[in-house]
Amino acid sequence: MTEILQTPKLVVVFGGSGFVGRHVVRALAKRGYRVRVACRRPDLAGHLQPLGNVGQIQAVQANLRVRWSVDHAVRDADHVVNLVGILHESGRQTFNAVHEFGARAVAEAARAVGAGLTHMSALGADMGSGSAYAVSKARGEKAVRETVPGAVIMRPSIVFGPEDGFFNRFANMARFSPALPLIGGGKTKFQPVYVGDVAEAIARSVDGSLAAGAVYELGGPQVLTFRQCMEEMLEAIDRKRVLVSMPWWLANLQASILGLLPNPLLTRDQVMQLREHNIVSGNAENEGRTLAGIGIRPPQALGTILPSYLWRYRAAGQFTRSPSGNAEA
Repeated sequence: MTEILQTPKLVVVFGGSGFVGRHVVRALAKRGYRVRVACRRPDLAGHLQPLGNVGQIQAVQANLRVRWSVDHAVRDADHVVNLVGILHESGRQTFNAVHEFGARAVAEAARAVGAGLTHMSALGADMGSGSAYAVSKARGEKAVRETVPGAVIMRPSIVFGPEDGFFNRFANMARFSPALPLIGGGKTKFQPVYVGDVAEAIARSVDGSLAAGAVYELGGPQVLTFRQCMEEMLEAIDRKRVLVSMPWWLANLQASILGLLPNPLLTRDQVMQLREHNIVSGNAENEGRTLAGIGIRPPQALGTILPSYLWRYRAAGQFTRSPSGNAEA
């Protein structure tokens, strides 16, 4: 008998060229899926090609604010993953446009072709929050559930890894500043989660091994305060800096000024987000809607990963080794 070869499942990843996206694409490619990366600048997504076999990964142009481009990107898809998100608003890239309107557009497009859907939201998504970011994330989740009830929703805490925008930013600040600010006293709690673990969770949802319609909360093995996160970062780069408590009113004042910059270090909305802890809920723990609950054990700890990519911020003159093993001055 002639064996019939099945074409591998096609997975469309919106935001696949970004920080989390490239790790998701790698995890999907390792499983043998065909991956179509939908992004605004496919000409800048060439770095994704080495993650898979020849022809396995394809980049196409799509903008969540342009509905026809979303529909075009998901044609023939078996599963759709939406990773698109912004940390601050800029021009037409508003929280509502990206997190709500965009999420609904992707969900409607996935439903139209009968594809499964995995949507990445964020811990802290809450309709009642004082943060516009958190409210827009919650509205996006609502839009997804209304459109594709069986969609899997992922809510990660702060995601860390080689290209992250959190620890890299503060490590770079530590190179030039003798002090680092602790907004609100640095008491806000986080549960930093490794980008590779987030990507594996998303890949498992594409596999179909997670509960349809469930909301998973993704956090690492440690709950750390903002202060403890900064201490871990400073230890990784072997620098000593003064950690200075910054009261909420002063943080808001600084954010009002910094928020005017094209790529602001801090916005008033981010200060508002820091008033709430960013950790996995007790309900998610009890119901197994966590990394451990889906079998990703143990999740990678912050202290074991940070030195592998923050080495470049170590004090000048120190002799370190890059992740490739090459000696660096």
